[in-house]
Amino acid sequence: MWILFYGFLFSLGAFLAYSAFNDYQKTRSLLEKGIKTTATVTSFITSQGDNGTMYNPIFEFKDRAQNTQTFESGISSSPPAYNVGDKVKIVYDRNHPEKAKTISFWGLYRWSVILLMIASPLLVIGGSYLLYVSG
Repeated sequence: MWILFYGFLFSLGAFLAYSAFNDYQKTRSLLEKGIKTTATVTSFITSQGDNGTMYNPIFEFKDRAQNTQTFESGISSSPPAYNVGDKVKIVYDRNHPEKAKTISFWGLYRWSVILLMIASPLLVIGGSYLLYVSG
């Protein structure tokens, strides 16, 4: 019975590690093929978090066709990471300008890092048990 449990943990860890790698590859492709430009912070969406008010910046930029695009950052912070009017480097997919990312470590790689942080202990615990049982 335990072998099924630890096998499941290992499999889940492998799936999450694969998902992290896949997300990393998509980000790498976006950096290579995407369009880099500058966006301006226009406002914030506020929400209440455990540590008080969280600020989620709203960015605005012009795409290659000179259409104004707006996107909401996936990262909230307290205090706000930006001020209204700040210029921020972004990259976006030429076919889907609404899928933009800020050019920063967390803006580009947060999901890869988060998924690997969850996958690592699952791989170690599940893999160690499976190696112990088989050896």
